[in-house]
Amino acid sequence: MKRLFLLAFVLIPIISSASPKYWIYLKNKDLNAAPAVSPLTLENRQKLGLALSDDMDLPIKKDYEQSLREQSVNIINRSKWLNAVSAVMTSEQAMKVRQLDFVQDVVQIDPGFYIARTQPIEKAQMAPVMSQVQANAFLKEGITAKDVTIGVIDAGFYGADSSLSLSQIFSNDRILGIRDYVKPGRAGDLLFSTAESFSDMHGTEVLAAIAGIDYQDQIQYGMATNAKFYLARTDYSLREYRGEEDNWIAAMEWMDSLGVRLINTSLGYAKGFSDPRENYTPSQMDGKTSAISRAAQIASDKKGIMLIVSAGNEGDDKSWGIVSAPADAKGVLSVGATNGKLWNRIGYSSTGPEFLPYVKPNVSCFSLYGTSLSAPVITGFAACLLQANPRLSNKELLKLIERSSHLYPYGNNYIGYGVPQASRALALAKAPYLPDNAKLINAKGRTCDVEVTSQDSLVAIYRKKNDKDVLSQQVAKVQNGKISLKRQNNEKFTTIDLRDYVVEVEWN
Repeated sequence: MKRLFLLAFVLIPIISSASPKYWIYLKNKDLNAAPAVSPLTLENRQKLGLALSDDMDLPIKKDYEQSLREQSVNIINRSKWLNAVSAVMTSEQAMKVRQLDFVQDVVQIDPGFYIARTQPIEKAQMAPVMSQVQANAFLKEGITAKDVTIGVIDAGFYGADSSLSLSQIFSNDRILGIRDYVKPGRAGDLLFSTAESFSDMHGTEVLAAIAGIDYQDQIQYGMATNAKFYLARTDYSLREYRGEEDNWIAAMEWMDSLGVRLINTSLGYAKGFSDPRENYTPSQMDGKTSAISRAAQIASDKKGIMLIVSAGNEGDDKSWGIVSAPADAKGVLSVGATNGKLWNRIGYSSTGPEFLPYVKPNVSCFSLYGTSLSAPVITGFAACLLQANPRLSNKELLKLIERSSHLYPYGNNYIGYGVPQASRALALAKAPYLPDNAKLINAKGRTCDVEVTSQDSLVAIYRKKNDKDVLSQQVAKVQNGKISLKRQNNEKFTTIDLRDYVVEVEWN
């Protein structure tokens, strides 16, 4: 069977006369209402030193909802974090709702929601990433994410219950809950038996990359083989809106209310295809503009949630190129994709916007089939670390994964801090420091010879205009234990990636 190794979004604009969807932002809440979260959520927050609850945990005011219904507004979802409801309305209805005294703002929801699509997984192609991130280091210590709960927000989970690589999850009843936000009220089990498009298998592939293992052939796909899961379907590719921002936020709030601390999502906002005035632009990937990124930051800052997101597959798209929301949010762990041999950026993997003051993506790992599968690999990695040290907060865990990565501290906007290494991460989980695997060299003039220790004749280098933004990604030769560099125009730093250690050259 012929296989296609090109990963791409299918950007097919579907014109529809249906009314668009809007966020209706409300002015206040009932401060006497009870927080809409579980006792486990409050217990987790207490352990992490977070506020037990705040006004973001309070539900939407019922009388506001009633007033909107009296205006014939069809409410779809509610967000207590944003104090907003989503609704399908005509433009005339939207104008009238804006005039209501309890409404703060009405904003059309951007339709450009894309799945970081993949081809079906082949066993032989998952093996390299397990070796790359040192998955065996977890296995040697018996770490399999036991007692860790993971939320997965995706497009569909068709066939998950019959997948050989996921059999240990289903046979041990480790799917704790399922919600379908695309078709509310439908039985959750139908997610496993109903397929309407290719997207309905996407979440199954993601789940396998987090926790899959084939005991018959002794092949490991993911690291969190003993984790428990909540699953949410938020995207439906067959309608005019290929995904729903409000569904995603509702799923996040549901998982938070249940006490879930670790969530994976391989969905993201990039370019839209309806009214261009309503679309996001690359300049808006600032971690603050989109509702989905603002919700992701709330999850990080206020709720103690570790959110791991695929960076996006627009790296080769000259009209976009950068990460999509919510991968732009500072508080999430955004994951890019690398080549298998040199560990440098694979062409499709989205880069971080140069205008961001922080590094995006945060880390990367090998994936032939998109950041959809690199993000869940790192989610399994994070789950193993939570088993090793359950006291880690989400921010401590994010920083630990960055510090365990092979380029740290010399990250860049191509692959972040590089590929996380399980041996380093486990050491960091037990102690606050590691032996230094980085070296800084000051170079004068236009040329520099750097002595290196490497068994490889070719290594990746990154030429940078500042301490994070890459001018170009190249391959350098190691000759007689040295790499000869010639400074390019506007080059201020050069990162030499030797995998076992990293050399940073600062040009003076």
